[in-house]
Amino acid sequence: MSARRPWLVPLTPLYGAVVVAKRRMYRWGWLKQKHLPAPVISVGSVSAGGAGKTPFVAMLARILHRRGYEVSILTRGYKRTSEVTERVEPYDNPEWHGDEPVLLAQQSSAPVFAGADRYEAGLMAERDKAQGHTAVHLLDDGFQHLRLARNIDIVLLTLEDAEDMLLPAGNLREPIAALGEAHVIVVREEEADALKGVLDRLRARWHGFATWVIRRSLTLLDGTEVVTLPTLPLAFCGIARPANFTKMLTASRYEPMETVAFADHHLYDDNDMTRLIDRADRIGANGFVTTEKDAVKITPEMRGRLSTIGPLIVAHLKVELVAEKEAVTQLVAMVGELDRRKGR
Repeated sequence: MSARRPWLVPLTPLYGAVVVAKRRMYRWGWLKQKHLPAPVISVGSVSAGGAGKTPFVAMLARILHRRGYEVSILTRGYKRTSEVTERVEPYDNPEWHGDEPVLLAQQSSAPVFAGADRYEAGLMAERDKAQGHTAVHLLDDGFQHLRLARNIDIVLLTLEDAEDMLLPAGNLREPIAALGEAHVIVVREEEADALKGVLDRLRARWHGFATWVIRRSLTLLDGTEVVTLPTLPLAFCGIARPANFTKMLTASRYEPMETVAFADHHLYDDNDMTRLIDRADRIGANGFVTTEKDAVKITPEMRGRLSTIGPLIVAHLKVELVAEKEAVTQLVAMVGELDRRKGR
């Protein structure tokens, strides 16, 4: 493993000890969890961003909805300016709610409730649900949010996670060994073989967990329409792992001239548009390409400014389960068992 911030390596054992102690205190009941009436399915990761949780949560919400569940999504809304717990509508202000809650509201067709207190968000969701429907909550980025009890833990694992170090030297929020507490571990199709050894070691130490494989692909859009693409695009994004965005564009045979990387969850302003336009003009780009998470923060006025160079193309990340029927059968069986235990 290589450290991203090698000067902080001496602090990683202390950080790791605190994280492990926190999990044990919840497991032993020394720290109390809050329980919602309806089942809670947590979707999380061991890394500080970049695992692809948002499109996975949206996909899972759609699958559960098709199976007859009334799904709600509970999320913190990272870097949101709002301090209250509230429902997020598809075209609300991403600065107020956070970019990911707004994107989830647009993509999942499920009600999204954002707030620092996910228990309060869950209660709000249950007050809104239709009578007689079977409710289930999807807890977005919930693996470390132990204050809210969950019934099923789904954790996304990437090869970059397996090769990373704990905070503060790396970007891991927990040791890889913590994955042994998951009910389901999700890996990417192109990384499944490389991660087999990691998964085998986890199974040897912990009780069994299911492994799901996801396939990811990009569709390039201008708004909601597939269009003729700029031949010389300048890419930009404010995500945790910008190199992965460039890599996926290249794999889709749409290699950008250059990628301008902003901080994760960056909120764009006119100065950013000036920077992008100047850079595009300097390298001879004839358009732009960005992620969905970034696109929700680009206002019509900003798009108008970018159009002086060329169209803004949004890369839509499609996530699907390989062997979906088997994976969904496992999930529905787990949720159904919870329903039976509660006498639903």
